Amino acid sequence: MGSGLLLRGAAALCARGLRAAAAGRLCPLLPRPPARLLSTGGAWCLRAALGPPGQGEPPRSVGRGRGAAYSEGEDGDEAELEELLAPGPPPGAQRLLVVHPAVKWGAKKPQLTTAELQIAEAVALINTLHNWTVLDKIILSTKTPDKKFIFGKGNFQILTEKIKGLPHITAVFLNIERLSPLTKKELEDAWGVTVFDRYTVVLHIFRCNARTKEAKLQIALAEIPLLRTNLKNEMSQLDQQRGGSRYIMGSGETFMEMQYRLLKEKEFKIRNALEKLRRKRSVLRTQRERREFPVISVMGYTNCGKTTLIKALTGDEGLQPQDQLFATLDITAHAGYLPSHLAVIYVDTIGFLSELPHDLIESFSATLEDVAYSDLIVHVRDISHPETALQKASVLSVLKNLNLPSHLLDSVVEVHNKVDLIERYQSPETNTIAVSALLGYGLEELKEEIERIVLKTTGKKILTIKVNLAGPQLSWLYKEATVQEVDVMPEDGTANVKVIISNSALGKYKKLFPQ
Repeated sequence: MGSGLLLRGAAALCARGLRAAAAGRLCPLLPRPPARLLSTGGAWCLRAALGPPGQGEPPRSVGRGRGAAYSEGEDGDEAELEELLAPGPPPGAQRLLVVHPAVKWGAKKPQLTTAELQIAEAVALINTLHNWTVLDKIILSTKTPDKKFIFGKGNFQILTEKIKGLPHITAVFLNIERLSPLTKKELEDAWGVTVFDRYTVVLHIFRCNARTKEAKLQIALAEIPLLRTNLKNEMSQLDQQRGGSRYIMGSGETFMEMQYRLLKEKEFKIRNALEKLRRKRSVLRTQRERREFPVISVMGYTNCGKTTLIKALTGDEGLQPQDQLFATLDITAHAGYLPSHLAVIYVDTIGFLSELPHDLIESFSATLEDVAYSDLIVHVRDISHPETALQKASVLSVLKNLNLPSHLLDSVVEVHNKVDLIERYQSPETNTIAVSALLGYGLEELKEEIERIVLKTTGKKILTIKVNLAGPQLSWLYKEATVQEVDVMPEDGTANVKVIISNSALGKYKKLFPQ
């Protein structure tokens, strides 16, 4: 995967004079890079460090304090943010051979799964992408998947012959987390086709599914390590061919140094933009807490049915669940009601994946920090999936790494979804709730359990308060609490009102309407 697009974008900007040149950041007379660096082959995941302007309006500023990278009214900065959000070049169609290196012994042998299930997930990842087709798949054993050629000499030869016997393939997907630049180059030289790992495939799925500015910025941030690595690899090859890097127009800066600087500037801008969005979420979260709406974060492995469950719990017709991996990348909130008529907010989150690359997790950590402010976590499992135990372990591992409060981790509600696909299902585990989000089975039991925990964790109380109907007490309770029942006693103009009320609201009521 070359860095030609990155370099071409920089060169194009240089040719236009580079807006930044006026600020003395880059010489406007930079020459075009060597022709070899202008190639775009196989570089679908790379974007110019300061690529062509994209569409859309940048996020509005939340305050104008020090460190704010993009303020309203600053057209130049807004344009730069638009460039950060610019879509990458279309990847085009790919016809792939999927290869799974199976570690059959030793400490690196995976638990709770099989090689057949792992390659099935790899095929599912490819099938998620438009115009990407799996032509064939193969499982080959290996002792050390982290060595240069992944496999031993015998299996490597078998794989090479298989690739040569498939003239129509355009790429190979090696189902490992991350290939080193050296390994990637050696394999592509040996096979004559592009080689993808899980990092590049998942990153591209994320790019295709991102809808909001925040998700696109998070993906752009996750691309930075890949851009930096590929740039280093490309430039080292160039140095070998040309006998060393050339300085640019006497600036004292090599072309590679310039590219690294542009990447560093881009990373800084992306992090600033994400920080502004984080502050904006913090303001919205404060407003939500002021209104005292309990928040339930719905989490789980990708394609476990989170969105379908939220739609069933809330009746939100705007939700359109999709049977594909990573259909949801953005945090979305949806209002619903519990059996007591208590209003709550269900938060749909990004799905997890086993061996999800660390750079992707780190990029989305700012979004997932909202989970720490939840009142309850609902962990949804696709109980019909053959790897459901491994999926549970993957989700719990991510939750632990989010540094969530202990009381939140201790009160997780585990939901076994898609029980309609298993005949006479009975959970072998205690403290779980079996549901079919698609058919509506078990939803009332789930709502009751959510309500029980929410009332406990939020400190809300169910009380009966006697009010004077001639006064404003009843309307105040309707506004500030959840009114469940009103038992009117016409003989004395009063009513017994059953409410769900927080400690703070109860304190206000007693202060406003002393008995």
